Amino acid sequence: MRHHDLLVLGAGTGNALIDDRFSHLDVALVAEGPFGGTCLNAGCIPSKMLALTAEVADTVRDAERHDVRAELDGVSWPAVQDRVFGRLDAVAREGEEGRRASGFVTVYRGRARFTGERELLVETAEGTERIRADRIVVAAGGRPMVPPVVAEAGLPYETSDTVMRLDEVPERMVVLGGGYIAAELAHVFHAAGTAVTIVEKQDQLLSGQDESIASAFTDIVRDSYDLRLGRELVRMEGRPGQLRLTLDDGSVIEADTLLAAAGRKPNSDRLDLDRAGITCDDKGLIEVDAQLRTSAAGVWALGDVAAGPPLKHVANREGEVVAHNLLYPDEPRTMSYDVVPAAVFARPQIAQVGLTEQEAREQGLDYTVGSCRYEDVAYGWSLEDGQGFCKVLADRGSGRLLGAHVLGPQAATLIQPLVVAMTFGLPAREVAERPLWIHPALTEVVENALLDLNPDNQRRPPAM
Repeated sequence: MRHHDLLVLGAGTGNALIDDRFSHLDVALVAEGPFGGTCLNAGCIPSKMLALTAEVADTVRDAERHDVRAELDGVSWPAVQDRVFGRLDAVAREGEEGRRASGFVTVYRGRARFTGERELLVETAEGTERIRADRIVVAAGGRPMVPPVVAEAGLPYETSDTVMRLDEVPERMVVLGGGYIAAELAHVFHAAGTAVTIVEKQDQLLSGQDESIASAFTDIVRDSYDLRLGRELVRMEGRPGQLRLTLDDGSVIEADTLLAAAGRKPNSDRLDLDRAGITCDDKGLIEVDAQLRTSAAGVWALGDVAAGPPLKHVANREGEVVAHNLLYPDEPRTMSYDVVPAAVFARPQIAQVGLTEQEAREQGLDYTVGSCRYEDVAYGWSLEDGQGFCKVLADRGSGRLLGAHVLGPQAATLIQPLVVAMTFGLPAREVAERPLWIHPALTEVVENALLDLNPDNQRRPPAM
């Protein structure tokens, strides 16, 4: 059994936490999938590159809104594939080559599982390796969930791990699920020319969002997709390329491609964690304390396999915390999930931070709501946008922000000043009145939403 000072399980964020500060250690890196993890290879980065391509295509289609005569000749899907994955696959290869060339990191390629306390068995192409380490970081990520009705049908299907690498754009795609993955990928393929049907068991898309956002988004995309809301898939039949999908109301949808986008699950069930004394919650997520230590001595966990929000920017911060705590155990840092922003890169774009209004209501909080529509600020006029808006919630007594939600162009950027305000506990009134807000920038929609929290404040009209 080979011994290492430190072992990192996972080549996504786990790989990223290893830098030259660890060069005095004998480090092992165990990777089953490509370097860069889900984010680089099948998640945030390729999906956003494709989403931006979709946005460009839709902008051309909508050019008449700005009195520009333009016609979309089509999306060159093979060229898009080459541009996106030609770049990302090269980054993944270079990442692995760089680690293998390192003088202090040993790379093990294969699936690992625990056989005891800080001991693992790695199944590689050449055989098996038994390794142990003084300290271990579990960053094994997650994978798409596939409903049994799909998995057991014996017919081909796609997930978020595979669908972006299709050789051709499907003619008719059914998207199973109504969360952020479904919304983003439906946007990508619809813009590329696919007829998209979304099957979602909830009555709205993005039901985890603020109620105003979910309602508005669902209404907006009705013109783009065939929505089957409040429905579930009960039978999948046919043959490859000619699928027959039966829903619980007896209706049948025909399609050439099914995308299972009903969520993701942690890879903890593949690791035999109980043999290492590592406990999980009822969702299979590894339980960690504020320092990201697991129940097993000398073992930390982070990313999608651990009990924090499954977001890459969260995992990046977790990686920083774990790296510090490994290097400076006498001066530990802690991880906070108090203010966690997120975005959906669909059309329209969505961003959120903090509580939704339904959560504030369920918690019995005394809160006030402010809002501003894009069309009520000057740059909104430029965008000709009659759908976008910003909504903020604040504690009525202190004025501290409780949550913020944006729907419309640049939402993921517009949310950031509100993230900063919540992180530092700034009262909404100070955030609105102390900084100068550029006119006529789109950030005025945030300013006016904050001002709307207090009816005594005077909103600035668009032309001022």
